[in-house]
Amino acid sequence: MKIIFICTGNIVRSYMAERVLKKKLIEKNRSDIDVFSASIFDMNGETGDSKAAKILEEMGFDSHGHKSRLLTHDMVDKADMIIVMEQYHKDTIIETYSDTKDKVFFLKPFSRGCEQLINNDVEEIKDPHSLSTYYYRLCFAEIYLSVEGLLKCI
Repeated sequence: MKIIFICTGNIVRSYMAERVLKKKLIEKNRSDIDVFSASIFDMNGETGDSKAAKILEEMGFDSHGHKSRLLTHDMVDKADMIIVMEQYHKDTIIETYSDTKDKVFFLKPFSRGCEQLINNDVEEIKDPHSLSTYYYRLCFAEIYLSVEGLLKCI
């Protein structure tokens, strides 16, 4: 199974979600799932946001070596699940890649359980980029809880 996390620039939210899920999969000895992340907006290989990287490190997750990458048709084709943070991301992906409707999900509702796979509720994780550390921590907490829920569903 291949899971791709998507956000606007792939330097905060999808980057953090990818790192959290990768570590959780290692802890659970799950090698059957590949995880990666990408962006809707081309950031030309920008490194992970420094506040996001600091929070990842503080929470025991690897933050090193991340470079943003733009979502491509090849990535979409190979992905079994495309997990987004906002309605804008979902709309953009479905508009650009029309055959993706059944594999695009919001991350945040997974914090409540697997019904997300059926209902596909709209619940966004807001972008903390350029805001205070408080908002980055809030974003990380939402991502962490949602990834924990996602892990129970896959």
